[in-house]
Formats: sequence, structure tokens, C-alpha cells
Amino acid sequence: MVKYMKLIKDILQGVAIGVANIIPGVSGGTMMVSMGIYGDVISAVTGIFSHFKQSVKLLLPYAIGMLLGIAGLSFAIGYLFEYYPFQTVMLFIGLIFGGLPLILPKVMGARVTLPEILIFVAFFALIVGMEFLQQGADKVLTVGIGSAVTLFFIGAVAAATMVIPGVSGSMILMSLGYYTPIIDCINEFIVAVFTLQWAKIWNYMRILVPFGIGVVLGIFLISKLVEYLLNKHERKTYFGILGLLVASPIAVLSGISLGNLEFGTALVGIFLFIVGFIVANFLGK
Repeated sequence: MVKYMKLIKDILQGVAIGVANIIPGVSGGTMMVSMGIYGDVISAVTGIFSHFKQSVKLLLPYAIGMLLGIAGLSFAIGYLFEYYPFQTVMLFIGLIFGGLPLILPKVMGARVTLPEILIFVAFFALIVGMEFLQQGADKVLTVGIGSAVTLFFIGAVAAATMVIPGVSGSMILMSLGYYTPIIDCINEFIVAVFTLQWAKIWNYMRILVPFGIGVVLGIFLISKLVEYLLNKHERKTYFGILGLLVASPIAVLSGISLGNLEFGTALVGIFLFIVGFIVANFLGK
């Protein structure tokens, strides 16, 4: 029974990571930190070749959850952000802050040094500075060798930022003009699969497969870098992660108009923040 509960919990954590990765301003890496699984996931990804069985055993439930989150909830998240943006954002801010009790012990217990403060400030400023990135004009996704190469590199860049806490892969895709086209392509691919439109399935796969390969490679390479930093400079690395984490709500709220916020909307948002905080603590180890 305990084994199955652990499996369900891991899949739910994967769902949260997957949903976070499709929301501009929210990072899947942030969700991993908030739920206390960041170090384990990084080690499993980098050790996929040397410890294949153990890595797959740990990563598979998260991967299943991520696929469910991206494929199953992409429609719902789009709807919620269109009609209930503040409430939806507050839920994810609650999820982010719910992870602070897990990460604070990593930076406490010793006197804070000037380099650690500078690292925190630098990474905090990085997220705030990214808000000045303008959304690029949406690209038209085409099929061909040139497009496949471009999609491969776009996937690699987006995946690298997805792994880094606080840095939103969706935001990067948006600034490059690939966010909406990729999300639309995923949604249309899902519809084509359920309606058995084989010609459309093949065409969408020719777009999504090179992008997906880039995502996998990007995750592996950036995980190698993060693993090195955690092994050699753990405390400083966590100060950087903390800076990214604390700045994340600014990134998430930047696209929301707060000037004409109604009392009822604010109340529901606060309630969902508390729900997100509790859920993050429940899903955390």
C-alpha cells in the first residue's frame, strides 16, 4: 500500500512539474525544488547511462506525470489563464512558496558571506530583468530539414531553462516566438491522435519529434552542469536557486493586471495561494 501511495505521489509531482513548464513565468525546476526532489532528479538524469535501472525507476513516475500534465491539462490551463488569470497565478505562487521550508535549511546554519549575498541578488535580478524581454512575433512551424534543426536547438534551449529553478522555459519560448505555435501544435496533435487522423499525426510528429529530442538533450546537459555545481559549491548554488525562487512570483504576476482587482477575486486568489502552499508541503519530501 505504501509503495502505491509513493507511486501516486511521484506521478502527482510530475503533473505539477509538467503544468509548470507550460505556464509562462513558472519553471518546472522551481516546482522540483518546491517539492524537494530537485537534487534526486538531477542525479538520476545525469546517471541515466551509468545507473540506468535506478535512474529510470526514479524518473519514470515523474515523466508519466509530466506527460499527463502537459497533454491532459494544457487545454484547461489555457482556459484558466484566459478567464481566471489572478486566481490561477496565486495557486502557483503558493506552490512556489510552499517549497521554501525545504530549501531554507540548505542556506542556514552558517554565517552568510558577501559572495553568497551577491549570488542571491544576481540571480534575483536575472529573473526581474527577464521581464523586459519582449514577446517575439509567433513563428510559423514548417516541416523540413532546416526547420527540424531549428526546432532541435529551440527545444534544447527551452529545456535547459526548464531545469533551472526560476527560469521559465515557456517565457524563453514566448520571447523567441515559439510558445504559442508549439502549444497549439501539441493540442492539435492530441486531437489528431484521439480522432485517428493519421496524416495530421505524422505531420505534427515531424515538428514535435526534433523539438522533443532537443528538450531531452538540453535537460541532460544542463543537469550535468547543475550536478557539478551542487557537488562543488552546494551552498552558493542554493543561494542562487533561492534568488531565482524568491523572484519567481514577480515573473508570474508581471502579466496580470492588478489595478482593477475585485475583492472576491482577491479572496479566492488568497485561498488558492494557501491551497498551493499546503499542496507543495504535502508533495514535498
